[in-house]
Amino acid sequence: MAKYDAILLAGFGGPEGQDDVIPFLRNVTRGRGIPEERLEEVAHHYRHFGGVSPINNQNRALKAALEAELAFRGVDLPVIWGNRNWAPYLTDVVAEAHENGQDRLIAIATSAYSSYSSCRQYREDFAEAIIKPGLARVVHIDKVRQFFDHPGFVLPFIEGVRQGLADVEAANPGINLYTEVEVLFATHSIPMTDAAKSGPAERGFGEGGAYAAQHNAVAEVVVAAAAPADSSEALSWQLVYQSRSGPPSMPWLEPDINDAIAELPARGIRAVVIVPLGFVSDHMEVLWDLDNEAMETAKEHGLFSVRVPTPGTNPAYVSGLVDLVMERVNDTPVDERPALTELGPWYDVCRPGCCENVRLGFKPALAGEAP
Repeated sequence: MAKYDAILLAGFGGPEGQDDVIPFLRNVTRGRGIPEERLEEVAHHYRHFGGVSPINNQNRALKAALEAELAFRGVDLPVIWGNRNWAPYLTDVVAEAHENGQDRLIAIATSAYSSYSSCRQYREDFAEAIIKPGLARVVHIDKVRQFFDHPGFVLPFIEGVRQGLADVEAANPGINLYTEVEVLFATHSIPMTDAAKSGPAERGFGEGGAYAAQHNAVAEVVVAAAAPADSSEALSWQLVYQSRSGPPSMPWLEPDINDAIAELPARGIRAVVIVPLGFVSDHMEVLWDLDNEAMETAKEHGLFSVRVPTPGTNPAYVSGLVDLVMERVNDTPVDERPALTELGPWYDVCRPGCCENVRLGFKPALAGEAP
């Protein structure tokens, strides 16, 4: 059984004003050689919303929800919150925790899947947060397992797709849910090289690595559970990608959601249900790439569209995150840990070489073994 002093809620971070936008984007892209003009293109998305990303307020709300759930259960664990790319920075938060006597932390990264950017990069930032202030032999950070198929993460999407299908039927009387509706599961695209290296190599996930395999597995669960119970037919769906940011010469996971939407009318599709399966909350990529661009693309092609909510502070999601912490506190046996796909439950400790960034190589990473 593990004794922790606090829960570290680790977020991506986001600007909270117009003056923050470009410095924030420089933080996100540091070391990648992204030209300023490309940063200005992306900055337009943030400036459309007053230079404020919703992600920080969402993490404040999630922190409060976690605190309420912990108090309800009688669990005496404070929640501290730090970001990778904007204030409050992880390094500052971990140093402050140490000053408060909180040297053993259990981290929840606000990302459910396996890849460099969604898992290992968080672990590298945890390492930097204790190495930089000279706390490497003092502060210890564990991390809850990847929770892509934990019921707390999946159930809100099932509820959302059910409601999305109901909204489609209400707005389109007589529509056939099985032949005229497409469910589009959307997630952030990543370079093919990173995708292939996601997850432990010995699992042999193939071209898209664990990243694509996990998304596909969860999508299958959601579709099966959300389909009307009185039908033997299967809903039509596909996994699509968004928010590509790399140079045209670098292959990224496809198809892009807008390209996929454009092909649907030729198949007789009249409506789409967009599911932000790769996201835990409604941050910028959801608000801009889905609610703006994808919805507009659907409209241009004569398709009715609805977008399913992200887990956010859904009670099932919040409760599930606390369950993940308590697995570690109580050392729950693997066969007693819930997982809705055959891929899980995922590992507490990432395997050596997991989620390598081919371009940058390996850096020190906490909550895992040495590569």
